[in-house]
Amino acid sequence: MHSQILIRPAVPADYDAVARITRDAYLAAGHFEDADHPYMQQIQQVARRHENATIWVAERAGQVVGSVTLAVAGEPYADIARPDELEFRMLVVDPAVQRSGAGKAMVHAIIEHARSLPGITGVALTTGMTWESAHGLYRKTGFQRVPERDWFVPDTDIKLLVYRLEL
Repeated sequence: MHSQILIRPAVPADYDAVARITRDAYLAAGHFEDADHPYMQQIQQVARRHENATIWVAERAGQVVGSVTLAVAGEPYADIARPDELEFRMLVVDPAVQRSGAGKAMVHAIIEHARSLPGITGVALTTGMTWESAHGLYRKTGFQRVPERDWFVPDTDIKLLVYRLEL
């Protein structure tokens, strides 16, 4: 873990920051044109998400600078997790501090957490086709593409790519 970054479970006091960072990161990356898109509205409902999933935050100097959602197979936020996998979704870092180690710190914490879970032998994630900086982070941290598991967002032509790390 990066020495200046604390990865910890989210608490209700973090929800506004998590919503803002998620919105800003997705918009800055060009994933959506505006925050009114239905998916953008959904992912900003952090309290509701936290009722059904584990959310972690990355904190630096007392400020939340990133977040990630974790799920295992069968949980509401698991899109692709198989029974032996921990899946992570919505890994975001505040655009003001991207490339400062927060994303990498969260990925390393996820991997270490997965190693502690009984029956989990891998970590999986989905990412967008054009999200090159995310692809680079995942490759640098040992993830491999699993193209046979790629999938399309239902009722769209948006293809999502799957990466997996064998533990």
